[in-house]
Amino acid sequence: MRFDVVTLFPGIFESYVRQSLLEDAIQAGRVQVHTWNPRDWTENKHNRVDDRPFGGGPGMVLAPQPIVDCVEAVRADAEPPGLLVMLTPAGERLTQRRVEKLATEPRLILMCGRYEGFDDRIRQVLNPLELSVGDFVCNGGEVPAMVVIDSVIRLVPGVLGDEASATDESHSEDGRLEYPQFTRPRSYRGLEVPEVLLSGNHQAVAKWRAEQSAARSRRRNEQTDSS
Repeated sequence: MRFDVVTLFPGIFESYVRQSLLEDAIQAGRVQVHTWNPRDWTENKHNRVDDRPFGGGPGMVLAPQPIVDCVEAVRADAEPPGLLVMLTPAGERLTQRRVEKLATEPRLILMCGRYEGFDDRIRQVLNPLELSVGDFVCNGGEVPAMVVIDSVIRLVPGVLGDEASATDESHSEDGRLEYPQFTRPRSYRGLEVPEVLLSGNHQAVAKWRAEQSAARSRRRNEQTDSS
């Protein structure tokens, strides 16, 4: 079982992979964990991977170019290209049923978000499986990636005899998911930033975001009900 972790902070995993069952599984050749930093794919002299959100708001958003280029290079690094997983609060809730499905994959590529999250065109271009480890917000996707790795390796033959326990999650506030975020450039691979975010009309932006948030939440609830 191979895990490729796309993260701005690969050092977080240096100690993690040297602990407990994971270290044993790696030493036994049953599991591999590789880390990749999107900063190595930036096309600007400052190695920046984020920018301010269109439409205003706090924080920074991960820009599409370095993230997409990094993931595409990682997928091409080995065969099979692997199942791409985006760790995001907007994703499908991770359950033991989903863990069992992930454990049947020979390779998982885990995308760790940071700051205010991914420019939504990253999702549109790469079409990853979106997973959330619970209805709460972490500082980044690294700890959720570790949750995925920890839960999946328990089902890899030879690592552990018993299956992992189901994970309970809860969501903060009213349970709604965040609206899509966008940053520069305005056009990327034929995908445009919604015009309302460029309008400067704060009421229209707020209305659009509320509608997108509600629509995302409905889709998430429908996916949960049908799973």
